[in-house]
Formats: sequence, structure tokens, C-alpha cells
Amino acid sequence: MADDQAVFAEGVVKRFGDVVALDGMDLTVERGQVVGLLGPNGAGKTTMVRILSTLLTPTEGVARVAGFDVVRQPDEVRRVIGLTGQYAAVDEYLTGRENLRMFGGLYHLESSYVKRRSQELLDSFELSEAADRPVRTYSGGMRRRLDLASSLIAKPSILFLDEPTTGLDPRSRLGMWAVIEGLVAEGTTVLLTTQYLEEADQLAQDIVVIDHGRVIAHGTAEALKDQIGGDRIEITVMNIAQAGAAAEVLRSLGNGAPLVEEAKVSAPVSGGSTVMISAIRALDSAGIEVTDLLLRRPTLDDVFMSLTGHAAEDEQQAQPKRGRKGKTS
Repeated sequence: MADDQAVFAEGVVKRFGDVVALDGMDLTVERGQVVGLLGPNGAGKTTMVRILSTLLTPTEGVARVAGFDVVRQPDEVRRVIGLTGQYAAVDEYLTGRENLRMFGGLYHLESSYVKRRSQELLDSFELSEAADRPVRTYSGGMRRRLDLASSLIAKPSILFLDEPTTGLDPRSRLGMWAVIEGLVAEGTTVLLTTQYLEEADQLAQDIVVIDHGRVIAHGTAEALKDQIGGDRIEITVMNIAQAGAAAEVLRSLGNGAPLVEEAKVSAPVSGGSTVMISAIRALDSAGIEVTDLLLRRPTLDDVFMSLTGHAAEDEQQAQPKRGRKGKTS
């Protein structure tokens, strides 16, 4: 494992009985990067994070974090990482400040440091005014910010974020993005799993797409978009019954299979704006009425559909039920 690698995994397999959650997973995260781990429902994202954070043991393969083997040196791994799972793991009967001090105690940190660090985090996450209120009075966004703050009490150099903005409203999600960007600017390495494709586009310098426990694509957001080539034409038909016929029209104009989602039909095309004129003429000749027509660059949604044949969803893969999310200690 090179010195500039925060995470290295090779040939990682994880089985739960007859279910293969990871099937030879390879992953590298360079120090100072944000790497987005993306995949459809059941792809194995959460399983990989739990192995890297020592909450699960791999069935086969090698995984190292900061140079430490996750199986043979779990204590060393836990000292350098922070973990925030899909659901806030704070105690709702304690105040925000008490939660942070509790996690500081789990890390066996000096009380004077924990007191000072707790206030720093409360200020950074805009929780100072609510610091001495019970967490049960917090909004969902406040709980998620406190959860992330608790994973930072020991100033970890590597942070695992497993769908950190799940369930947040758009404003709270943007706030979390700003917090994550700030952490990276200070030198924190982040491995991020997410069901929000725009989140990876916004935050990650490198993206790993997995499906059925294997890596199927790897690169920057732009590089992955370029893999499916060109622009996409997207139309909305007035009569949903004509969506299939519209898809055949776009198939004849494009260079790939159309995607039909109710009244919306899209397909990869080449030729720039001239294809718009051809599309309008072809749709008119076929008697298909449209309410909207546009030409756009491919998105990560398009990449997912092209690579996996699935939409990106919240992962609920077959694995033992999660208990209360364990913070590392």
C-alpha cells in the first residue's frame, strides 16, 4: 500500500450465508480525496464501508486503512477514522453537548480537550444555540449535523460517510455538502456512499460505480459521462400511450437505446442542435404530440442506467439487520 493511499482493498468478498454481498471488490482512495461509492439497490456499498470501518470481517480479500489491516489491526484503524452511517446515532435524551462529550469519552480523550473540541464542533455545525437542548427537540438536519460532528470529535484523518444526507430536505442537504467540502479543504479524506447522484457530482473527485458487489466503472464524473457518449435528447409526450412510439422515433435518430419513464423519453444522440430539427420533423410525421423537448449533457443518472440497467436507489441489501450504529472507539 502506497503512502499516499488512505484506503486500499483488493479482492474483497463478503458472504451472508448464500448471499454474496461483495464479489471481489477492489477500491483505492488517495489521501485528501473525496471518493464517491455509487451503485443501485443492493450493490454492496454499505457492506464495503462496514468492512473498512471494522464493523464487519471480510470473507476473503485484503483491506487496509491508513496502512493498517482491518482484520489484524482493527484498533489502529479505529483510531484514525470517523464513521457516519445512514441513520443518526445520537442519544435523543442527551443534549447536543452531552452527546459530543459522550463520544469523546468513548475515544478515551482528555476531558479538557473534549470540552474544547465539543464547542469547536458546535460552532462549526451551527449548533451552539441548541447545544444544551435535548436532541429529541432537534430537526432531522440538526441531528445529522450532530451525528457528523460526533464522528469528528477525535479529528480523524479518514472519514466514512454512508449516505449522510438520506432523509434531509434540500436546504439541509446543501448545508451538509458545505460542511463536507470544508472538511476536505482542511485535509480530511472522505469515502462517500450516496443515493443522490448530484451529490457525487458535486463532492467527489473520483467515482467508483459498483453493481452486484463488483466495480463496473471508475473515473471522474465527466469521464463516466463521456463513456456513454454525446448529448441526450429528452422529450415529454402529451399522451403517455405514445411513449413507446416516441422511443422508436428517437432510436432511429440516436446512437443508443432509449429510456422510457412514463411520459418522458430520452436517448443518446450525436449531431448537436441539428438533431433537434430532425426529431421535431420525425415526431410530427409519426403524429406524436410533445409538451417538452430538450437537448442536454448526460447526467450521472444516465450513467447508472447505461452501466447497470437500474436506477440508483437507497441500498437495502440482504444482510443482518443493523443495530444502533457504532461509532469507532
